[in-house]
Amino acid sequence: MTNSPQSPLWRSPVTSSDRLLLEMQRTIVEGEIASGSKISEPELARKFNVSRAPLREAMARLERCHLIERIPNAGARVVKLSTEGLRALYQIREELEGLACRLAAENMDDHEIEQLRGLLDQHLTTQRVREGESYYQEAGDLDFHYRIIIGSKNPYLINMLCDELYFLVRMYRVQLGMNGPRVSRAFDEHKAIINAIANRDGELADLLMRRHIAASRGNIELKLQQLGK
Repeated sequence: MTNSPQSPLWRSPVTSSDRLLLEMQRTIVEGEIASGSKISEPELARKFNVSRAPLREAMARLERCHLIERIPNAGARVVKLSTEGLRALYQIREELEGLACRLAAENMDDHEIEQLRGLLDQHLTTQRVREGESYYQEAGDLDFHYRIIIGSKNPYLINMLCDELYFLVRMYRVQLGMNGPRVSRAFDEHKAIINAIANRDGELADLLMRRHIAASRGNIELKLQQLGK
């Protein structure tokens, strides 16, 4: 599968800033650069072996997708994962991805829906889903949620969810939400959402996605509370 051309986020990197952006997104999302940590531009320039100009451009783009924030008189830092941030983000996510599901039920063709079913089959065979150990989804076309958003075929919705908010959502999902008892239930919820889309029941697909995201938020919120965040 190839990444969709409908989202500018997935265009092939062209400049050194593009390549740096993708690598920094990955390291932040996966926690290699810790949540809440201060950012030293000279240190990052050495780490990634780049000059300050492409680094500053990449930093500005990371700020636009909410992975870093600038604090007055304190410089830049990686966004801190918190209960308050999670609630605010997932309120928006619940509304917009519910809408994406409703539109996907109207706009995805039968072949696209079968590809989505195939993606879930792939997830089941390659991961420890049934044992509840892990459910890690790669970014882009290998991500169930991403594929549904693209399937909405609404460019404004795709821009908001796949460009502006996508990596911040992934940061919460990857670091706090892809293991434990919730895993097998989340997979079953994905199957129910696909069935609603395949039946062209946009209202049900919307409702199921909202419930799915609300349950995921509750699971992540519990983990944040256990970590004292």
